[in-house]
Amino acid sequence: MSRIGKQPITIPEKVDVDIQDNIIKIKGPLGELELEAPKFLDISKIENKISLKIKHKHPDASALWGLFRALIANMVLGVSEGFKKELIIEGVGFRAEIKENELFLNLGFSHPVIMKIPENVKIEIEKSRVTISGIDKQLVGQFAADIRGKKKPEPYKGKGIRYEGEHIRRKSGKRAAGGPGGA
Repeated sequence: MSRIGKQPITIPEKVDVDIQDNIIKIKGPLGELELEAPKFLDISKIENKISLKIKHKHPDASALWGLFRALIANMVLGVSEGFKKELIIEGVGFRAEIKENELFLNLGFSHPVIMKIPENVKIEIEKSRVTISGIDKQLVGQFAADIRGKKKPEPYKGKGIRYEGEHIRRKSGKRAAGGPGGA
C-alpha cells in the first residue's frame, strides 16, 4: 500500500481543478497544466481536496498510486506558486546570455553552447547566476540538469556549472600530496 497515495491533496483558493475521465486539468494564477492518469485510479474532488483510490487490482497499482498523487500535488503547487532552480557558473570567461529564445553559454570551449529554451520556462541571468523558473516541476528540473550537464563542476578548482547550495568535494591536487619529488 502506498502511504503517499492515501494522503489527500489540499487545493488552494486560487486554483481550479477539473476532473473528467481520469484527465486532470488544474488552472491557477500562473498557468494551466493537464495530466492523464491510468484507468485503474479513481480520482475525486471533494470540497477543496483531491483524493486518489485504486479501482481494481493492477500489478503496478500501488507504485503508480503514490506517483500520480505526487504528480498532481506538484501540478497544484506549480500553478499556484511555481518552481525555481538556480545555477551558479564559476570559471574565468564562463558566462551565459539570452538571445531571442536561446541560451548561449560560453564555457571554455572553442564554440558557444546554444540551448533552445522550452516553452513555459523563464530564464533570468544576473552575473554568474542563472535562475530557471516555471510551473512544470519536471520541465524546470530537466532543463536545469541539461544546462549543468554541459559543464559539470570539476573537483580541483571548482570550475563549471553547479546548483545553488550544491557542495563540490574538492581535491588537493599534486602539490599538496607531498610525495617524492614534490616541493
